[in-house]
Amino acid sequence: MPELPGCMAHGETPEKALKNAKEAIQLWIDTAKEFGDAIPEPKGNKLIYA
Repeated sequence: MPELPGCMAHGETPEKALKNAKEAIQLWIDTAKEFGDAIPEPKGNKLIYA
């Protein structure tokens, strides 16, 4: 997730990876809000596979 530094996820299947990515994004945003950090606007709907 290029817009969210350090935010990464993986899974045994593409479906699990997507579920984990959504959870990681929400945790990242919640943490940023808690610390008063800026939350960047999404740049698109690209999913990066490694």
